Amino acid sequence: MYFFDLDGTLLDSNGVWLDIDVEFLGRFGIGSVPEDYTDYVTHHGFDDSARYTRDYFRLPLTPEEIISAWREMARSAYAGQLELKPGARGFLERARASGIPRALLTSCIPSLCSAALEHHCLLPLLDRVFTAAELGLEKRDPELYRLVARLCRLEAGDCVLFDDSPVYCRAAREAGWQVYGVSDPVFDDRAEEMREVCGPGRFPFDLRSPLPLHL
Repeated sequence: MYFFDLDGTLLDSNGVWLDIDVEFLGRFGIGSVPEDYTDYVTHHGFDDSARYTRDYFRLPLTPEEIISAWREMARSAYAGQLELKPGARGFLERARASGIPRALLTSCIPSLCSAALEHHCLLPLLDRVFTAAELGLEKRDPELYRLVARLCRLEAGDCVLFDDSPVYCRAAREAGWQVYGVSDPVFDDRAEEMREVCGPGRFPFDLRSPLPLHL
């Protein structure tokens, strides 16, 4: 079964989160976004990232208020502005035509995920949609992938993840999944790490490429 990340894999959306960070932090007089902060929030879910943001910058907001602000800033982009990554729709269509089950596995806020899927009419191309928020686990946690495999009644080796994050790909590999790394500019400086995690011929994987059919 194929599992797809959303942000940076199917959806060209990672850049919008950098813009949101700049705008949101600018409201509090913070003129630049530290690299270590960006690295942390890129690899954590929204609850964790909101708590980290509050503590890192000592903001006078609750994590819930921070998430609400992020969600409001992102809503219009996910509902109509963000484009799919090259080849994303065609890859899903080819997988469906080949009889390969397909699911989304994302750490995106569920409401934003739904908005993007509806805008691009992707729901008919997916058999399941899993969000880290609804599962109660981080995508950096190998247990999330074990749980999803159980929910789909699959052996770990029959699960194939397409993701742009080396952290998430590593977690999936630790759970016994196969992984393919989709290139995204936000992780350009970690290309060697991604090659090591994914293995020969699996990074960078272009969604316009032929389907991996060796399941």
